[in-house]
Amino acid sequence: MTKRALLDRLVDPERIVLFDGAMGTMLYQRGVFINQCYDELNVRSPDLIREIHRQYVKAGAEVLETNSFGANRLKLTQYGLEGQVEAINRSAAQLARAVADEAEHPVLVAGAIGPLGVRLEPYGPTSEADARAVFREQMAALKDGGADLFILETFGDLHEIKEAIRAAREVDPSMPVVAQMTIGADHRTSYGATAEDVARALDGWGADVIGLNCSVGPQIILECIERMTPVTRRKLSAQPNAGMPRDVGGRSMYMASPEYMATYARHLIHAGAKVLGGCCGTTPEHIKAICEGIRPLNPRLAAVASDKGRVASQSERSAHGALGSSHSDSPATRHSPLATPFPERSRFASRIAAGEFVTSVEIVPPRGVDGSRMVADVRKLKDAGVDAVNVPDGPRAQSRMGALLTSVLIEQQVGIETVTHYACRDRNLLGMLSDLLGAAAIGLRNLLIITGDPPKMGPYPDATAVFDIDSIGLTNLVRNLNRGLDPGGNAIGEPTKFAIGVGVNPAAIDAAHELRRFEWKVEAGAEYAITQPVFDAAQLEKFLKSIAHVRIPVIAGIWPLVSLRNAEFLANEVPGVSVPAEVIARMRRATEKSKEHATAEGIAIAREMLTRVREVVQGAQVSAPFGKVELALQVFEGMHIPNERRTATAGRATE
Repeated sequence: MTKRALLDRLVDPERIVLFDGAMGTMLYQRGVFINQCYDELNVRSPDLIREIHRQYVKAGAEVLETNSFGANRLKLTQYGLEGQVEAINRSAAQLARAVADEAEHPVLVAGAIGPLGVRLEPYGPTSEADARAVFREQMAALKDGGADLFILETFGDLHEIKEAIRAAREVDPSMPVVAQMTIGADHRTSYGATAEDVARALDGWGADVIGLNCSVGPQIILECIERMTPVTRRKLSAQPNAGMPRDVGGRSMYMASPEYMATYARHLIHAGAKVLGGCCGTTPEHIKAICEGIRPLNPRLAAVASDKGRVASQSERSAHGALGSSHSDSPATRHSPLATPFPERSRFASRIAAGEFVTSVEIVPPRGVDGSRMVADVRKLKDAGVDAVNVPDGPRAQSRMGALLTSVLIEQQVGIETVTHYACRDRNLLGMLSDLLGAAAIGLRNLLIITGDPPKMGPYPDATAVFDIDSIGLTNLVRNLNRGLDPGGNAIGEPTKFAIGVGVNPAAIDAAHELRRFEWKVEAGAEYAITQPVFDAAQLEKFLKSIAHVRIPVIAGIWPLVSLRNAEFLANEVPGVSVPAEVIARMRRATEKSKEHATAEGIAIAREMLTRVREVVQGAQVSAPFGKVELALQVFEGMHIPNERRTATAGRATE
């Protein structure tokens, strides 16, 4: 492929192009402190800049951004370098050009231009004409140095980026322009523009590629790209940070792993972004993981070798977090030669794989250190023949005994298997990895991976949430552990043997978003799913039809209500739970009679749900409201649930 062909592909709305990652992050790692002018390094330490460019080319980048983000006259004035605008920018382009020309595959040079760092009229003293002149000066030097295109990035003011686009067209109308805004966690720019506003504006001003970069991690960028896709026909770009910056000892650190970024790169492509790259916190390792992760979606990457001149195998892509399995893969076949087959990981998994109807009861861990009552209750469940005990992980952000150690306590003292809920809220990536390795070593086998409720829901709203990765990223991580690989693709020795479950909400307000997330969870490695409490069987049936193309075994959540207040609380204050008005009305009528009538009615409703859905799901998880296991067992009373094979509802476990 020639440079001209790559330029054509850059603006082709259907072709994927991979940019490089952060320059500032790499310079900081090499001991260049932030009180220095990074742009000046183009003339002061050119070998350092060239070496970083070479690392990104080796990682698979097809476009190198020049080290010139802040090299405009206004920002250089802060360092007394306003007289070197031309020299710094020309050198920035020449350095990238030299590395691009020596690469084995075609590489473009993008002249990087950031905002001016001042307010434009009417919010500041800088006029539109003055701003345009400053941009034009920088762009002309980048073009003279050998830039193939311009990339305008990290702009927060639509008014300002409009002038930058105009300046680019004045310098060279034929050079492609990539225009990227930065957006916050509230899906708005610092001036309040929505993602849709950004797309419409940049489209209207004629940028060839429009998109988002910096400020936030891939999840929020993804949500915004999904909003932009319907309102523009322009090619979309996405260059997220490596997660949200976290203050660690006074330093801003970016914690998202290359694996996580690769996972979201695929999601971004499916959402409509065709130009990908990384911003703050990303490194050549992130770009390499993205490159290998999107290889099946990119004809160029499918044909061109990686750094060793060959196409990576499926197992290699998995080592970097790529989601290589198809939607139709089954839990029984979605594993590497090292992975333990799904039916052999636990008794619970074996019954799911055999198509048997499984039963479980959810027990909330104790608030303190005394688990004797919980252990006694769990013994009742074992005696009643329940298959497993579900152990929530800080539900509704409550502080309780940890789910992992609670599960160990139950399995060791009672001898019944647990399904351990594991939330992303409270732990960073390293902490999760340590927990999971320890859980595997102690013998825990069944996981239910969830993102977790935010701390603001609980009694400690000021507590810090971590959310290094969400449930999709963690599902991918656990799948790799089952293959004997850590998040960096390094061997850990004996693989873990987790049966990977995920949560799903058939009553989600945004059904399309819930479906997409479920598809991603299955693609990431989910092997069974447990729903939120079901109070509307028709709604569940409708959802199951919508996931037929990615169906894995589904276990229905069943909640026996105990009072009208309990029903209203679930309906109004518990995320993801939908209680129909008809159920509320039934509980109201029963509560008016007596407390006992209300409890009996709640159990009757739960039995009705179980009877209705048992033919379309592969199991039931019944909650024990307020720790009353007797109520959960009453739901099962009179419900003969044989252990026969149910091939019609076994999902894809035995295909």
